[in-house]
Amino acid sequence: MASQSEAVMDRNMAIEAVRVTEAAAIAAERWVGRGDEREADAAAVDAMRTALNRLNIEGTVVIGEGERDEAPMLYIGEKVGAGGPKIDIALDPLEGTTITAKANENAMAVLALAPDGDFLNAPDVYMDKIAIGGGYPDGIIDISAAPDENLEKLAKESGRDIGDLTVCILDRPRHEELIANVRNAGARIFLISDGDIFGVMATSDPDSGIDMYLGSGGAPEGVLAAAALQSIGGQIQGKLLFRNDDEIGRARKLGIDDLDRVYNRDDLASGDVIFCATGVTDGAMLKGVRKFRGGAETHSIVMRSVTGTVREVITKHNFTRKPGWDD
Repeated sequence: MASQSEAVMDRNMAIEAVRVTEAAAIAAERWVGRGDEREADAAAVDAMRTALNRLNIEGTVVIGEGERDEAPMLYIGEKVGAGGPKIDIALDPLEGTTITAKANENAMAVLALAPDGDFLNAPDVYMDKIAIGGGYPDGIIDISAAPDENLEKLAKESGRDIGDLTVCILDRPRHEELIANVRNAGARIFLISDGDIFGVMATSDPDSGIDMYLGSGGAPEGVLAAAALQSIGGQIQGKLLFRNDDEIGRARKLGIDDLDRVYNRDDLASGDVIFCATGVTDGAMLKGVRKFRGGAETHSIVMRSVTGTVREVITKHNFTRKPGWDD
């Protein structure tokens, strides 16, 4: 007999979800290389909202792009869907706005769905993160430990030297000390300009060459990355970072009282999670949108945690029969 969450998350919902990220990716593609982050993001948001409102769900955005007054964002608490089971939604209509504006790699549209209450309602603040791929014993990473300690443990478990390990870090001034510490420990560093969902997911992709993710990025992206790891395997720890009383107040408003808590993968995303992403620009995991006369081709990945199924979906879209997608 199917569990209650399995009954809520019908298997066909995975395909419905990927249609949402496809719509957002196609809309964002028009702004690749045009240098306008705001317009690229707005296009993806509008397309994703329209597509979500076609789904037969009673959806609540619990991980979104900001607070209610930050239109046109898909804000935390926004209700979407055409009616149906209660579903929590975590999303990033365009992960990599700067990447898109500059026509760089690894921009994508991201969405995760779970039964009501299975995502951490994380405020839009920073989160310190550490992540590794699957196949390792629980507890070999510790966000409170120094980088060299975590690298030593990972090297021992993987049967390699620290010098053979590659750490993915966002290229930000705030990470200068972290970068120095990782290099002093002897590991290699793969710097990315944006897109830390990709950075975390890459630790579980043997072809990426990335062994660990370290550093601070958005808390919403931490929840989305954990949703992906529920299907593809891997460990993540995160700790919310607060810069002022306003951010603390926003966290408390969402029911977060322990401001120093360390969250693991299951704390961030649990239960029957569906995760999907569609490439906007070419990247290590996904190809970007390919336009052709009268249509486009998209490359997506869709996963379901309860089964561990991971599908790659290549879709050819005919704009003459789906008017509006190429607007």
